[in-house]
Amino acid sequence: MRAKKKAPRRILVIDVGGSHVKLRVGNRGKTQKFVSGPKMSAADMVKAVRKLTAGVKYDAVSIGYPGLVIRGRIAADPFNLGHSWLGFDFEAAFGKPARVINDAAMQALGSYTGGRMLFLGLGTGLGATLILDGTIEPMELGHMPYKHGRSYEDYVGAHGLERLGAKKWRKVVNEVIEQFKTAFEVDYVVLGGGNAERLKTIPKDVCLGDNSNAMTGGQLLWQQSDGPLVLSSESRSRRPRAGARKK
Repeated sequence: MRAKKKAPRRILVIDVGGSHVKLRVGNRGKTQKFVSGPKMSAADMVKAVRKLTAGVKYDAVSIGYPGLVIRGRIAADPFNLGHSWLGFDFEAAFGKPARVINDAAMQALGSYTGGRMLFLGLGTGLGATLILDGTIEPMELGHMPYKHGRSYEDYVGAHGLERLGAKKWRKVVNEVIEQFKTAFEVDYVVLGGGNAERLKTIPKDVCLGDNSNAMTGGQLLWQQSDGPLVLSSESRSRRPRAGARKK
């Protein structure tokens, strides 16, 4: 019988967003960030991360990627960053084992407390992940059509906030949350992303997640097998709960 491999101890977690890239080494390391933007390539990101982590030891890398990831591989270039992400060899670039997951899925991993949960990331775009009794399913809801030839992301993402104004944007976000909550029959919804704090009121059974949960999710990613992502009951019991619900 093949011995089970031990999970790496010190993980470099990288949360790639359309506006910023955040990173941390280990559970107690300092979280750092730098500006990303529409021209940033995978090589640019790696170069900046390696500069910030020069002299810091880590055993493996977790990368939360703002786009489609299938079976641990980037399946399409991102909408809000530069090109050349598809097929990029992160293990060769960092010289360490690397795992890639959708960025919303990584934060969902760190936010999950059991049952049926929908995570929605309100950032530059709209990230979404469904976790059903420990089984994780990243989704591309943001690019589905919503109204007037525009996608959900066009309404609740950063461009939607700018186009609609804060008051109307908040109303649309709450409507979209209720739609998804009903459609997927979830027990609760966790909101993350830089714009979640802009909401003044949110529906019942919805709470604000801590954006640092993305770092927790990146650590948990290496406690999983190479197969489908399924959280054990032990993993679930160790995670912090999401932030308090707004009234």
